[in-house]
Amino acid sequence: MTRTHVEAEIASQPSTWREAAALLPEVEGLLPRAGERVAVVGCGTSWFMAMAYAGLREGAGQGETDAFTASEFPSGRRYDRVVAITRSGTTTEVLRLLAAVEAPTVAITGVPEEQVKDVADAIVGLPFADEESVVQTRFATTTLALLRAHLGHDIEAVAADAEQALAADVGAHLDAEQISFVGQGWTIGLAQEAALKTREAAQFWAEAYPAMDYRHGPISIAEPGRLVWSFGEPPEGLREQVAATGATFVTDDLDPLAQLVLAQRVAVGLSLGRGLDPDRPRHLTRAVELPDR
Repeated sequence: MTRTHVEAEIASQPSTWREAAALLPEVEGLLPRAGERVAVVGCGTSWFMAMAYAGLREGAGQGETDAFTASEFPSGRRYDRVVAITRSGTTTEVLRLLAAVEAPTVAITGVPEEQVKDVADAIVGLPFADEESVVQTRFATTTLALLRAHLGHDIEAVAADAEQALAADVGAHLDAEQISFVGQGWTIGLAQEAALKTREAAQFWAEAYPAMDYRHGPISIAEPGRLVWSFGEPPEGLREQVAATGATFVTDDLDPLAQLVLAQRVAVGLSLGRGLDPDRPRHLTRAVELPDR
């Protein structure tokens, strides 16, 4: 049976993460230095990776780090460096932002020869992580793997966890009628990305929340047949509260980025089960390119 592009791209992630980590010595001088005030921008999936990196970098004491969707960047705020994540290198909001900001800029992209090279001060190219599928998986996670390597994380261990995620049986999750993804700190971005993947690929009802805030309203939709999926260690008592609703609580001990691989596989499985094409979701294109203003 022929796999979709996205299935092959999901399966390649341990390899691309290792390749990104090996690239670090060549590009680390382009990435944020300790102590710099940094903004990280992107759109859609890239924004959620920006959120995750911002949480990790600031949590590591490397400096104040903010994440924005490119269209909502606060133009009056001063930064020492702006990092843009753009798989295609052609996303209009990202190009406009890079052309307008005064701070030094670096763009991480899957297509380094595209238009982004004309507006960013520096380019980090990850062409080995580019994708055929409209649905973005390995480029985003490979970008985060590179940025985590720059923070000193052991990417080999993360990739080994991803290999476990690729071998795991996700069939029990494919009967769910709804999923709420939750996270804390940097994994809130991963929860948002997991929910986006299931919406994009499978037209499936999925939501995402900070785990502590889930009890402040969203838990009201929990019931039998629905999942609450935690990235990383859940807050004390949340598992028990979810169990009391009849919903199924999902978590494990894998690195949260490897947990995202599981969620990607569930998204594709839901899509195929509904007879959809996970490579080409309705209403979506590989990049959003807007006409000149």
